[in-house]
Amino acid sequence: MKVYYDLHLHSCLSPCGDEDMTPYNLVHMAALQGLQMIALTDHNSCLNCPAAMQVGEEAGVLVIPGMELCTAEEAHVVCLFPGLEQALRFSDYVRVHIPPIPNRPEIFGEQHIMNAGDGILGLEELLLTTASDIRVDRVAQLVHGYGGVCFPAHLDRPAYSVIASLGAFERAWGFHAAELTRAANPADYAAQFPVLEEMPLLCDSDAHYLENIMPAQAWLELESCTLPALFAALDGSQPCAWGRE
Repeated sequence: MKVYYDLHLHSCLSPCGDEDMTPYNLVHMAALQGLQMIALTDHNSCLNCPAAMQVGEEAGVLVIPGMELCTAEEAHVVCLFPGLEQALRFSDYVRVHIPPIPNRPEIFGEQHIMNAGDGILGLEELLLTTASDIRVDRVAQLVHGYGGVCFPAHLDRPAYSVIASLGAFERAWGFHAAELTRAANPADYAAQFPVLEEMPLLCDSDAHYLENIMPAQAWLELESCTLPALFAALDGSQPCAWGRE
């Protein structure tokens, strides 16, 4: 079946995320846009995933707990997890692997930790946009240890992508999927980096504002709209058709 997805969304926990991007708002906007499966992937944290998953159950949208990890090379990698326990343990791990730099709300905005009813539970005091000390070539194995899958984000961007940071895309890094923005031509990137021909090239919104959440256009051909089916497609264990409309 075709499953319409957006696996790269930010909430108001991300310092660059709009305050209107509460878990409640973003999940319901995804539902209005016809998306069946989304992932909440705040910068270097999974602390708003519990609220988003609760809202998703009520709204009929599958919400996958995740994170956009900033590596030591300042490349972004989207990490997805099979459940809250694994996501929150990984979040704790990453928190001690980023610099202890306090957030400056007057510059970056507040980093809100929310509940499912739009209530503010607290504020994350560490700045979440800094680079961790985790290298790109360690991410896939590390995430797998938490039962998760991961893929490099927005390969075609001139900053915060593995290609921009390292000038390459290596099979040895262990990724089995990758992400391009809607502006990129997948065939061009597959021609430049042949390893990409073997994997789904995802197209996500990377939305930081409600109006940036895209209508249902990008799809994966999965056995079902479930997390195991998605992980089978993204970990290389099962071939997967993909496309955009």
